[in-house]
Amino acid sequence: MFIGEYHHNLDEKNRLAVPVKFRARLDDGAVVTRWLDGALVLYPKADWEKLAEKISQMSITKSDNRAFSRHLLAGAMDVSLDSQGRIVLPDYLKKYGNLKKNVVIAGVFDRLEIWDEATWETYRAKTESKSDEIAENLGQLGI
Repeated sequence: MFIGEYHHNLDEKNRLAVPVKFRARLDDGAVVTRWLDGALVLYPKADWEKLAEKISQMSITKSDNRAFSRHLLAGAMDVSLDSQGRIVLPDYLKKYGNLKKNVVIAGVFDRLEIWDEATWETYRAKTESKSDEIAENLGQLGI
C-alpha cells in the first residue's frame, strides 16, 4: 500500500527519485500518466493493467468515457526505476503537471500521485478547509 507525502526534486534530466519504501512495488515496471486535478499518477504495472482493463470496458458511445480513456491511456508511458531508484518523466507529462524543481509524491493506496509542490500545497489547503463538508458527503457511503 502506498501512503504518505514525500518531497523530492526533479532534476534537469526530468529524473524523479521514488521514495525508497515504494521501490520494491515498482520492480516489475510501472506506468506514469496524466491524472486528475493537474497531477500525474504512477501505478505499478500490474495495477495499471487492471485499471486499463476497466477503462477498456467502458462504453465508447459516451463522450465522457472516450475523453477519460484518452486522457489516461493516450498520455501513459511505461517507466522503470534506474539503479538509483529514479524514473524519467517525459516532457509532455512534466508540462501537463506543471512540474518544476520541487515535487510532492503522495501515496494514495494503490497509486502514487506526482504533484508540483506549489499546486499540491494549494490543493491540500483547499481540501483541508472543506474537510467537514467532505466528511458529511462521505457519510452517505457508510464511511
